[in-house]
Amino acid sequence: MKNLIYQIRWQDVLDVAIMSFIIYRILIFLKGTKTLKILISLSLFIFFTSFITGFFELTILNWLLNNFISSLFLILVIIFYPEIRRGFLVMGRGAIIKTAKSPRDIEFVEEIIKTVHAMSLSKIGALIVFQREDDLKEYMEDSTILNAKISKELLLSIFHPATPLHDGAVIIADGEIKAAGCFLPLTTSANLSKSLGTRHRAAIGITEETDCICLVVSEETGNISIAVDGKITMKLDDNVLEKLLLKLLFGKKRKEKSEKSS
Repeated sequence: MKNLIYQIRWQDVLDVAIMSFIIYRILIFLKGTKTLKILISLSLFIFFTSFITGFFELTILNWLLNNFISSLFLILVIIFYPEIRRGFLVMGRGAIIKTAKSPRDIEFVEEIIKTVHAMSLSKIGALIVFQREDDLKEYMEDSTILNAKISKELLLSIFHPATPLHDGAVIIADGEIKAAGCFLPLTTSANLSKSLGTRHRAAIGITEETDCICLVVSEETGNISIAVDGKITMKLDDNVLEKLLLKLLFGKKRKEKSEKSS
């Protein structure tokens, strides 16, 4: 044992520490998703199959298993392509330094609050996305481009159940309504309440792939929710919602500045 300890180099300790950290971050990233369950099932299948084929000396099954393991990396890339893509997007947001794109006027937040309050009372479903640093142009494809000033009347007309655009999302960037009728990716997380509808799952899905903020109004309950970084906060009142939007869109300094100016 002493000889073994003396043979350990500092590079070996660093190697184990790096690999442990990578595995830990991967498990945290996959926590609560179907991907983690599939990986666990696949690992157990390989372990028990290897044990059985070795113990009973099953040559053909052992040969098939070895060929399967040799192609495992390619198989995992194909199966888990969406999760791998999402992981690289998250790493890219953390690694690349960008110049923040802030909306031109924080007054539109008050207009949004008035709008969602009216929607909540009338139980009009809505999905409003606020672009931050990540570009959302790919989600505006096949949508209706507006480039219009934010107003309560326009948003209420867009999300009115009788209009053709009410099922999609509105994307707001640089203080304008850029597009309406946008379709967003749904989250694949299995660790969600079954009571969450398509709008809530779309809000979580888009915030998993980008750094945007997504506001949801439920047409069943009228509750207001906000999603960011793949997590959703539900049943918000007007005051809490305003504080969250100002903090997430402009930061504390911009918020304090706006309060002083008012």
